[in-house]
Amino acid sequence: MSLIPATILTGFLGSGKTTLLKRVLTEAHGQKIAVIENEFGEENIDNEILVSDANEQIIQMNNGCICCSIREDLRATLQDLAEKRRKGELNFDRVVIETTGLADPGPVAQTFFMDDEIAESYLLDSILTLVDAKHAMQQLDARQEARRQVGFADQIFISKTDLVGKEEVDALMHRLKHMNPRAPQKAVHFGEVALADVFDLRGFNLNAKLDIDPNFLKDNSHEHEHGEHCDHPSHHHGHHHAHDDDVKSFVFRSERAFDPAKLEDFLGAIVNIYGPRLLRYKGVLNMTGTERKVIFQGVHQLMGSDLGPEWAAGEARTSKMVFIGIDLPKDILLQGLEQCLSA
Repeated sequence: MSLIPATILTGFLGSGKTTLLKRVLTEAHGQKIAVIENEFGEENIDNEILVSDANEQIIQMNNGCICCSIREDLRATLQDLAEKRRKGELNFDRVVIETTGLADPGPVAQTFFMDDEIAESYLLDSILTLVDAKHAMQQLDARQEARRQVGFADQIFISKTDLVGKEEVDALMHRLKHMNPRAPQKAVHFGEVALADVFDLRGFNLNAKLDIDPNFLKDNSHEHEHGEHCDHPSHHHGHHHAHDDDVKSFVFRSERAFDPAKLEDFLGAIVNIYGPRLLRYKGVLNMTGTERKVIFQGVHQLMGSDLGPEWAAGEARTSKMVFIGIDLPKDILLQGLEQCLSA
């Protein structure tokens, strides 16, 4: 059987996760989706849809979707679902895990890599983070979990943009981009997200794509000098660094090839020391000794790499890496990477 794609849905309370889920669960999209909720807040789906016997953990819905509330750990629930599917007791195409508004998606994502049984049944597709335009700035200022959720995202949906002015939305997008340049951002209206924007995003695939806005890369200082031409509203009242968030990203790029042994040693050391503070990192690398791109990515301490396609004739063999994490020592990392390049 092919692997079951899994999507992690995260975002702060009130950002619209439940609205999005209800739509996914009740719409006749022809897909059978299992939703795992590990939230017993006041805004979970249970009270509306799952008015059922409290002992029953898995409820089949009328359009074929399945809902289950986690009363034990995620791993057990995922195994249970996969087993029921293998035996033909349950039929579903994919899984969506809704994390609580205060959760760090890291451990949820790690479940898919660390546990062999889970890895044999599921494929982690992506982490989607919902951000509420009306309250985001204050949530990002106050709550590290909100900042971590942004740092982890493969795709960011911004809800409630109709409740704030365009300037505020622009300032928010600018801030999110600094925290996580690799996640595309989309303003969405409640529950009107095309499912193609939600599923099969392959955010966790080891693929050769590393989409970062080229202007973002140019500015290596990454503190991005705010000149007179800079009209982001957030810069006008004193915080020159547009909110000095602890979740930040930086990009390394080089035209010189990496020495594989040196790079492996260095990345191993970095992941060892800073693993808990590294949220997501990814690179498409030019290595000596191979004509193919080397693609690597990681979450916290878990790192994987793979050979990608060959460099095309005439293609600039530029290595690009992005690191997203909490208070990472950018200078140490950039210098260290520089020292891993072949002479």
